[in-house]
Order: sequence, then structure tokens, then C-alpha cells
Amino acid sequence: MELHKEADLPTMAAKGAAVILFALCFLSFLGKVFLRKKRYPPVAGTIFHQFLNLHRLQEFQTELSRRYKTFRILTPFCNYVYTVDPVNVEYILKTNFPNFGKGSYNYVIMRELLGDGIFAVDGEKWRHQRKVASFEFSAKVLRDYSSVIFRNNAATLFELMSQSALSNEIIDLQDLLMKSTMDSIFKVGFGVELDTLKGSNIQGRIFSKAFDDSSSQTLRRYFDVFWKIKRLLNIGSEAQMKKNIKVIDDFVYKVIDEKLKLLSRRKDDSMIKEDILSRLMMEREMDPDNISIKYLRDIILNFVIAGKDTTAGTLSWFFFMLCKHPDVQEKAAQGVRGAIAVKENLSIKEFSKFLTEEALISMHYLHACLTETLRLYPAVPIDVKYCFSDDKLPDGFDLKKGDMVNYQPYAMGRMKFLWGHDAEVFRPERWLNVDGLFEPKSPFKFTAFQAGPRICLGKDFAYRQMKIFAATLLYYFKMELSEDRAVNYRPMLTLQIDGGLHLRAFHRYCCPS
Repeated sequence: MELHKEADLPTMAAKGAAVILFALCFLSFLGKVFLRKKRYPPVAGTIFHQFLNLHRLQEFQTELSRRYKTFRILTPFCNYVYTVDPVNVEYILKTNFPNFGKGSYNYVIMRELLGDGIFAVDGEKWRHQRKVASFEFSAKVLRDYSSVIFRNNAATLFELMSQSALSNEIIDLQDLLMKSTMDSIFKVGFGVELDTLKGSNIQGRIFSKAFDDSSSQTLRRYFDVFWKIKRLLNIGSEAQMKKNIKVIDDFVYKVIDEKLKLLSRRKDDSMIKEDILSRLMMEREMDPDNISIKYLRDIILNFVIAGKDTTAGTLSWFFFMLCKHPDVQEKAAQGVRGAIAVKENLSIKEFSKFLTEEALISMHYLHACLTETLRLYPAVPIDVKYCFSDDKLPDGFDLKKGDMVNYQPYAMGRMKFLWGHDAEVFRPERWLNVDGLFEPKSPFKFTAFQAGPRICLGKDFAYRQMKIFAATLLYYFKMELSEDRAVNYRPMLTLQIDGGLHLRAFHRYCCPS
């Protein structure tokens, strides 16, 4: 009996050890669950480093992104988290979309300029504007109405450039494109002839400058920790911002007031409803509580910044790249002529008639050139989201509530792990298949138009406008840079060439009319 008990002692000891080992493992597991140290992205600098590099912010961010796909920039109030990893981008923009929005931080920075517009808000206001925008951009009446406006303004731009070509003058093409797209988008948005391109509307030019300067100051607020103090004391850049906003508001509210008077005088439902403001006003009659005059102002100004700055900026970089790559410029011009399918040289009036939707769709090489431009020079180089609650990115890095999470279209376009060894080379062919047809890439890799629920509803609208202007100028002109100088960008919400795009235009054939 005693021998039997002695024999059981090792077995009992083994079982006891197993129980203790299991308990220790379980406690270790609980420790990892409840006491796990958070793994935050590496710190790559501070907001003061960004402010010192504001003139070359995109290059600075790209250099950091080559070292870290995801990193943090420290600020006195929160973390700025940046990523170029498409898996993270998909998580932010789609997979866990509800946890990433504009938030109060972005809203406070942007509200003077953009108010309660779609680029500054979340929740019900965003959903309402998204619904309205979705309906408008899918409407055939807007597509047809805007296409006529784009063709007319492209023809006006042709006339001005033709005069400069005859006299061998240097032109600032970006300035002309900014005025052309402002005139176009204002006509589409407000139904108003701004006419900044010809210069007949002085108030329109003043409004346009105030709008651009306000956009630049809005971006600076993200890196200037003293901007609220400046605003409170009404000094420096914030004092000028206040003056610019007054110019913008006075101009826009005057346009809205004139539209309301026109609406009140109508005797039936015969009021023209092609422009977006008129269509919104018709909706306001049915729902005045949710669509105030201020709300109209905000919606339209967000539409203007989306349609004017982005397309003009992209077209400017597009022609800059074509001047740097004459072979690509010639191939794009030949593609336009091939799509028109007319052998003889056309007058501008005749050319506009041939510039149909079908012809634009068939311009695959031009589409690839514009898309390659957007890859390297995206209209919105950095886009920021507010993290509403603690989260974890797919790459394993943790986020804290209140972090400002940025994905970076500009830096992503220059990442070799995404685009290969020639990532920084302008090569439109990367977008074409073996048959020469355009092939899109994942929107989480090519992020120029965002992705997920906030994907740009005006993508087709923007391509149509850019193709009409690009095709018109390429059909009639060959362009060369006026001087070989370094080209930089102006620090703004959208990517524009600092100081303009100075070039000479030459007729491709003798003096078309």
C-alpha cells in the first residue's frame, strides 16, 4: 500500500506542475491582453520640422515615407500619423470607414472657407450633400450643360493663346487655365458668367484671388500652432484671411440673392435649372429648414474648390510634363487627331462640334497622360482623417482617439514598392494594356480621387473637363517651356505650380480661325 502511494507521487507532481504551468501561461495571456504595450508608429519628426519645410512639404513627407511606410509627426495637441501603405489606406477609407472622418479638428480649421460643405463635415450633413451630389453628377442634363460650357471656354482660351502664338509671347498657362476653369465651374455651379479669362469682370478677379489666398492660409493652419492666437488678435496672415473671406462671402451672397430674385419673379416652372445653384434652390423651396442661404453658399464653394483648383492644377502639371517630354506631347496630339477622325485641319468651331463624348472616351493615350500626371502630381497631395476611437491599422501600428491620420497620394506616387523602379518617371504607358486601352489601378494604390464611401463623385466630370481643354490645346498648339528653371509648388490645399507655368505656344499649322 505504501509502495503504491510512493509510485503515485511523481504522477501527482507532474500533474501539479502542469496545472501551475497552465496557470502561468493563462496569466501571461491575460497580461498580454490587458497589459499589452501599444505599438505606435515611429516618430519621424515634429510639426516644427514640417513648418520649416512647408515650401517643400511634399518632398519632405516623401523622404520620410521612404524610410517608414507609416510614421508619426509630434504636435503639441495630437499625433499626425502618415501612411503610404495601400492596405492601411483601404482600412481607413473603406474597411473601417466610420472610425475615420473630418472631425472637429479639421472642421475648425476649414470652416471659414468651406463652412458646412462636403469637404469639412461628417454625419448627416455629409450624407445629405453626398446624396445631392450623386444625383447631380449622374444627371444627363448636368453632363450636357457642363460639356457645352467646357467647350466654349476652351475655345476662348484657344483664341487668347493663338494671339500669343502669333506674336511669340511668353504666356503663363497656369494663370489662363485657372481663369478658364474658374469661369467654367462658376457657370456650372452658379449659372453666372464670371469672365475672369477675358478680364471683363473685375469683381470676379478679386474673388478668385481671395479664394486662392484663403486656400493657402487654410493649409498653413495645420502647421502653424499660433494661428488661433493670430485670429483672436486679428493680426498677420489671419487678419488677411478675414478680409479675404469677406470678399468671398460678399460676392457669393450677391450671386445667391440675384438668383433668389429671379426665382421669385418666375411665373411658372420655366426657370432654367441646368446650373447646380438653381437646382438646389428648387430643392430649398421644398425643404427650407434644412437648406439655408448659408448652406447654399457652403455647398457651392466646396463645388468650386473641387472643380476649379483641382482640374486647373492638374492641367498645369500635365502641360509641364508634356513640355519636359516632347515625344509624349506629340503622341498625345496625334491621339487627339486620331479620335477626331478628320484629316483636314478644323476651325475651332468645327473642332468643338467633333469633340463629342464618344471622341473623348476614345482618347486612351490622353487619358493615360492625365492619369500619370495625377499619379505624380495629385490635385490633393495629402488627405487627412480624424480617428474617432482607438484603433489598430493592418500593418500592426496602433492609433489613439484624436490622431490625425493622413494618407499621401503625392508620396505614394513616388514609392518604388508600389510602382516599380521607375516610380518617379513620367511614363503614361504604365496605364495602357497591350491593345493600347486604358486600364485603371486599385483606388487604394492610386488615391488621387480617394476611395470607398468618400470616393470623388466628380471623377468623370473632372476627366471630361480636363480632356476637353487638353485636346483643344494639343490639337492646335505645340508648347515649349520659356526657360529651363526649377518648378516648385505653392503650399495650398491643392497642388499648384508656384509662380505659374511660363511657356511659348506655336501653331501646329497656319493660323486656324
